[in-house]
Amino acid sequence: MSLRNKIKSKFVLLCVLIVLLSGGAVIVYGNRAIDDTARTVLIDIPRGYSFLQIITELDRVGLVTNRPAFYALAIIKGAARQIRAGEYELSTAMSPVEIIDKLVKGKIKAYKITIPEDFTIREIAALLAANKLVKESAFLRLAHDRSLAASLGIEGSSLEGYLYPETYFLDRSMGSREIIQIMNAQFWKKFTPELRQRASALGMTVNEVVTLASMIGKETGFKEEKPLVAAVFHNRLKRGMKLQCDPTAVYGLENFDGKVRRRHLLRDAPHNTYVIQGLPPGPIANPDIDSLKAALYPAKVDYLYFVANNNGSHHFSSTLDAHRRAVSRYQISRKNN
Repeated sequence: MSLRNKIKSKFVLLCVLIVLLSGGAVIVYGNRAIDDTARTVLIDIPRGYSFLQIITELDRVGLVTNRPAFYALAIIKGAARQIRAGEYELSTAMSPVEIIDKLVKGKIKAYKITIPEDFTIREIAALLAANKLVKESAFLRLAHDRSLAASLGIEGSSLEGYLYPETYFLDRSMGSREIIQIMNAQFWKKFTPELRQRASALGMTVNEVVTLASMIGKETGFKEEKPLVAAVFHNRLKRGMKLQCDPTAVYGLENFDGKVRRRHLLRDAPHNTYVIQGLPPGPIANPDIDSLKAALYPAKVDYLYFVANNNGSHHFSSTLDAHRRAVSRYQISRKNN
């Protein structure tokens, strides 16, 4: 073998050795924990970030100790174009391989959010905004978007009543529209074809059922009472009586302190059933399945009135005289307590 060929052969072997050693170093680096502090790090990767920008952000929060090795590892794993934007919860106890895998699989941090039954759209927006999942104003704007409501099969001008109260796992990459669609999909999952058929049999539209259910839910939180409250409203509708539902009189008020006053009952507002005849033009809250079923299956009783007693439930009456006596009794009882 000539001297030139020997030199060329040694150079090739040296290159192979360098590659093997470098590859081995990358593998060792990739499978070793960042450090032993096990520090938890929240990192938000915006949409449109390049791979180099993502590495820079990971480096900034102390998750990259060797940029060339991390970059090489990501290239080897084909991760450069596969990382999903969003908020991630990472740890320095993780290895670079684990970090890259989590980013590629899009294991975004999820927030467990419980929407209480009978929350209004405004209350839902405030709750989501408090958890930094939406901008409150953007959520409210979409929730009152007629075109969005129509696209979701909803009558009326807002989504009030159609965002189902449930526990959800949401992440900050979703945005208002996606969260609304998730909550509305849960509503339609609960409002089954059988319930639609029942509404049709009663001569009610879906919107009328949801509106009535929202009033029932606002009047009582007791499941066993809901069919009785529903019966009162159904009986009043049949007789052409005003529904006189207190929560409708304060719907939409800002800074409401929780106490319904006489001036509220006289308020000229489209949902106020002390002023208008029949059902309000739309729901006043987002009811749960118990309220929806109660609206469709009221108790078979002749009650026309109810008044709150002192344990959170209600006393029901069939006549105005009996109702007045009950009101007097519970008012006196409240004053004495």
